[in-house]
Amino acid sequence: MTAFPAGTILGYPRIGRRRELKRAVEAHWSGALDEAGLESVAADLRRTTRARLAELGLGRGDSSIPETFSFYDQVLDVAAAVGALPERFAHLRAEDGSVPLSALFAAARGVGEAAPLEMTKWFDTNYHYLVPEIGPETRFALSSDRFTRQVAEAVADGYVTRPVLVGPVTFLALAKGTDAAAPGTRPLDRLDDLLPVYVELLAALRDAGAQWVQIDEPALVSQSLGYSDDELATAAARSLDVLTASGDRPEILVAAGYGALSEPAWRAIAASAAEGLAIDLTRGGVPSPVAGLDDKVIVAGVVDGRNVWRGDLAGAADVLDAVGGLGAAAVAVGTSTSLQHVPHDLADEPDLDPRLVSWLAFADQKVSQVTTLARGLADGRDAIAGELDAATAALADRRSAPGVQDGAVRARAGGLTPAARSRTPFEVRAAAQDAVLGLPALPTTTIGSFPQTAEIRRARARATRGEIDEATYEGFLRDEIARVIALQEDIGLDVLVHGEPERNDMVQYFAENLDGFAVTRNGWVQSYGSRATRPSILWGDVSRPAPITVPWAAYAQSLSAAPVKGMLTGPVTILAWSFVRDDQPLGETADQVALALRDEIADLERAGIAIVQVDEPALRELLPLRTADQPAYLDWSVGSFRLATAGAADETQIHTHLCYSEFGVVIDAIAALDADVTSIEAARSRGEVIPEVAASGFAHGIGPGVYDIHSPRVPSVDEVSSLLERAVAELDVRRLWVNPDCGLKTRGYDETVASLRHIVAAARAVRAEVGAGV
Repeated sequence: MTAFPAGTILGYPRIGRRRELKRAVEAHWSGALDEAGLESVAADLRRTTRARLAELGLGRGDSSIPETFSFYDQVLDVAAAVGALPERFAHLRAEDGSVPLSALFAAARGVGEAAPLEMTKWFDTNYHYLVPEIGPETRFALSSDRFTRQVAEAVADGYVTRPVLVGPVTFLALAKGTDAAAPGTRPLDRLDDLLPVYVELLAALRDAGAQWVQIDEPALVSQSLGYSDDELATAAARSLDVLTASGDRPEILVAAGYGALSEPAWRAIAASAAEGLAIDLTRGGVPSPVAGLDDKVIVAGVVDGRNVWRGDLAGAADVLDAVGGLGAAAVAVGTSTSLQHVPHDLADEPDLDPRLVSWLAFADQKVSQVTTLARGLADGRDAIAGELDAATAALADRRSAPGVQDGAVRARAGGLTPAARSRTPFEVRAAAQDAVLGLPALPTTTIGSFPQTAEIRRARARATRGEIDEATYEGFLRDEIARVIALQEDIGLDVLVHGEPERNDMVQYFAENLDGFAVTRNGWVQSYGSRATRPSILWGDVSRPAPITVPWAAYAQSLSAAPVKGMLTGPVTILAWSFVRDDQPLGETADQVALALRDEIADLERAGIAIVQVDEPALRELLPLRTADQPAYLDWSVGSFRLATAGAADETQIHTHLCYSEFGVVIDAIAALDADVTSIEAARSRGEVIPEVAASGFAHGIGPGVYDIHSPRVPSVDEVSSLLERAVAELDVRRLWVNPDCGLKTRGYDETVASLRHIVAAARAVRAEVGAGV
């Protein structure tokens, strides 16, 4: 076995410290940067990353630096590499059958009438991947040399890096079947057809200079993919039998982050001929000893790759000692997951309070934690005593700092009764709301945000830098709101929004106005493709010092006779899209946020707002991967939403929005939210969710999305009409709403206006078909 390094990470942020990749990719899409220029930016970014990781202590020549670069998504990269793009993109292949970069982007964003691949969350994170479409017609063949070119690039620069591939079991388990698939068949049934392509790819990576390859198989920790533990373990055993049988390959490190391996999977990988196994020890204890570990290296994931807290290094050292008792040939220190889920570097955050900084660790600090613990593993704890003591002291300081616990907040939460989470029956509320709102059948609306133009971003930046005063900036925002209200009236929407020009992000905006949060300047984390967010840091007890959204909503409502929605982000989504304190149960923190939102809803009602939308697009994201853990999560997450909304009057219509939610998985919980209207992502999946909604008997208002806002495509009137007709055929038209999949923040105005006009035209046409008297 080729020696494995004493410490490593499973991946690193790939968008650049200043989002260099985002800017280059979007410049390429706009035509301002050709493909050669984009490739040059990407190569420079990869070189910068390798150099930085070596500077932080990972070895240039020992495979401790992973190759995890992607132009868009790691699952899409494998789909391109094994030739598994759908037939609708076949015309974009090169003459030799390979998949060029243009075809990869087309699969991600759509092109012409070819809809893009669906997108959904990556396990229980806020990262979203492209869903492969696998059926009997899928012909696997090695179709891209991008992985091998990156390895060769590193070798030419003097590095021996470790390429990272989404493993064959996870790739197929995350896929969806195509229409051509026979009933009862699933993508994982194609495993034996796929494995020879992986064998060929491994050989090519070996020839390019790779000594180790990382095969990511996080599906083996999940019970949420439609496969049993035993099915996945059997597939993993079969996969590793085939992949390890060839002598013409690198050593194989099987990485299973995002939770504890199932017992069958743990035994299957231990019994295989794979040379290494990386396990997540931050979301599960040290597993029991099993046969087969004596010829393997265990990469112990004791540094959490998904949060930003400095952590307990002394406790991590204790876990490493326990892993040493498993009988493996060697133990290495690692991260629990890729570090793509955290920002680059705390040194880029001059605005954060120094005391808070002492409690935190971003990607670069986590790499340093890995190298510190690796030194302790090799030389003994005394060699790192200073670092262990400093981390312990930071933990103690965090516990005692002002604001971490607020007596008034805790007293209010502690006095809650079940009545605080209950409204009157839906039928009673619906009648009261119909009388007040007087909306037509199939009412049209949007999810909340309108495009964030360059002018809006410039004005916000100038206000932040102090180049314009507060009154000037507020005047600009009022003008923008008035323009958006007038535009919606011209388009003919029935329920309006103010467009959210004052908000940089749907979570950060609330974090900036609630106590207990901090926000970053450069803490960007990739959400999907070229899109990145700056998760806020929830470090203390949460409260609302003053109304947040009320002035903007009230002003917008004063401009129109049509109802204007108040727009709030729900407690679960605020938690899911923030880095949340880890010193108390999530449910307690969610209730604190919910109480702040409850007060905001009360103030919106007093300001004359009749509809309030409380978005929960991340409800599904935090759902635990193991079924035994899911009921407790659903209990507190539903409870926090109801706590936020149950104080509303019967006449106030409460909306919520969910996207990438796999509706059927949590349908009972969504019904239990008891929102008056729920809008859901449905356009990208071409309405596949509608039968699930119908079969569930969902009785509240429902708005299946008819416009995929994650693609620049403008849906035709006929396309929207067909989705609406499908919904009308299966759902109660009296409770059916018409809306896009999600907010419009990331889109341009030309495509947005055209798409919304098509939506209104389609809604009016279908409304006429079903009759105005419904």
